[in-house]
Amino acid sequence: MNADSAESSSFPDADYLGNPQVLAEWDLRYTDHERMWSGNPNGSLVAETAGLTPGRVLDVGCGEGADALWLAQAGWQVTALEVSGVALERAAAHAREAGVDITWIHAGLAEAGLAPASFDLVSAHYPVLQRTLDAAAEHALLDAVAPGGTLLVVHHAGMEEAHAHEGDFDPAEYVWPAMVAAMLDEKWVVELDELRPRLVPEGGNGAHHKDDIILRARKLC
Repeated sequence: MNADSAESSSFPDADYLGNPQVLAEWDLRYTDHERMWSGNPNGSLVAETAGLTPGRVLDVGCGEGADALWLAQAGWQVTALEVSGVALERAAAHAREAGVDITWIHAGLAEAGLAPASFDLVSAHYPVLQRTLDAAAEHALLDAVAPGGTLLVVHHAGMEEAHAHEGDFDPAEYVWPAMVAAMLDEKWVVELDELRPRLVPEGGNGAHHKDDIILRARKLC
């Protein structure tokens, strides 16, 4: 965002909680696209929440808001977190058009300061979470889930085994579902951990990824 747009933004840079370089990178990516994603909810989200009773949900990395809107329209009380203010502006506009109420958080996951055990569902679809020595992002995901609640982490299969490319991100620097699964202890029941053909929405980036890793776990206490 330029200075003028930041002044009129509902999500000014000054209120952002997180790494300013990450903010700048993702704002630039969204600014370069009139629309980054398809506008449709992720198929795995629709499938994996079919048997859940709507409650409080955290949408991690909400982007332009398609998952958050779908969840709100399905009766969930939605909190949506995103680093890009440009994306949040678009998501909030879509929510206003749809007439749904969503709580927006302009922050990185590890820096957001979420209250522990606050959500009946924590949904993270293709999140870009930086890996740290203290596993801050992984802990933030697990800690946000309320007792009896569900953690749903979905990512493109094979990403953790990909090689770094010059000028591109290094997969070794980011969190993948297997890392989250490795942290689940006796307080959790893993209900699903599998590779599945991806239901690819028409339009938007990422359509070349054909398979997903889906991790769904329930927190016992």
